[in-house]
Amino acid sequence: MSVAVTNTSSIEPVVTHFFDEPTNTYSYVVQDPQSKHCAIIDSVLDFDYAAGRTNTESAEAILAFIKEHDLTVDWILETHVHADHLSAAPYLQQQTGAKLGIGEHIKTVQDTFGKAFNAGTEFARDGSQFDQLFADGDTFNIGNIEARVLHTPGHTPACLTYVMGNAAFVGDTLFMPDFGTARCDFPGGDARTLYRSIQKVFALPDDTRLFMCHDYKAPDREDYAFETTVAEEKQNNIHVGGGKTEDEFVKMRTERDATLAMPRLILPSVQVNMRAGEMPAPEGNGQRYLKIPLNLF
Repeated sequence: MSVAVTNTSSIEPVVTHFFDEPTNTYSYVVQDPQSKHCAIIDSVLDFDYAAGRTNTESAEAILAFIKEHDLTVDWILETHVHADHLSAAPYLQQQTGAKLGIGEHIKTVQDTFGKAFNAGTEFARDGSQFDQLFADGDTFNIGNIEARVLHTPGHTPACLTYVMGNAAFVGDTLFMPDFGTARCDFPGGDARTLYRSIQKVFALPDDTRLFMCHDYKAPDREDYAFETTVAEEKQNNIHVGGGKTEDEFVKMRTERDATLAMPRLILPSVQVNMRAGEMPAPEGNGQRYLKIPLNLF
């Protein structure tokens, strides 16, 4: 979809971060400075894997902030189908009435992991669990801000970067310059594709603020960090900055990925997040279950 609005690339949105240390995830409330309209990006549903219990403490912190500042939530946005935390989107949507959006290539992810988890014919693989499936170049509004969508696959097929005024939310495509880039060894991931997606981000103005979805504190850094700029990433990113070539990046990324363990929460996260944060349907006894496929990944 595309809406004709005045050019708002110079607008500096008000960005408030929320950090979930158990999953090293940053969620954001992004507010139009000229109004009370906002969006929520990459929310977290708290999950005790050992006990199989969820709670909404992290989502409640976001809702308390929204209530305190009398904000209207226009959008709940996902940068991709996360493999490291469960999304709180359904709960936030219930509380705010906002629309839920993700990239149109969610359909590819749903097809791949629908088969992996043997989700059955009742699991729709057409993205219909979401209100909006964004394509590359789509625009939408948050108050007076025109937000623009960049399709930035490589980590997953459905990864997006949301550009809002002078800020961009890159999901897992990039990390802080001293930590590098996202892994590409999940189903549908590809290191060469990721390199080319990063070049789309690097083509944004140098002073564009980039907001990370995760931070794991690089060696020798004491504090968590979540914000950098295009210029800083282009010059200093240890994996892709400083003029590194595509072939150099692909070699590094492929070799590095071969040494990485699977994320701790990937199995519950993907089967929930491919359903837009909803749990699988109850079984005959009324209980909901998450599956653990053995020896598959």
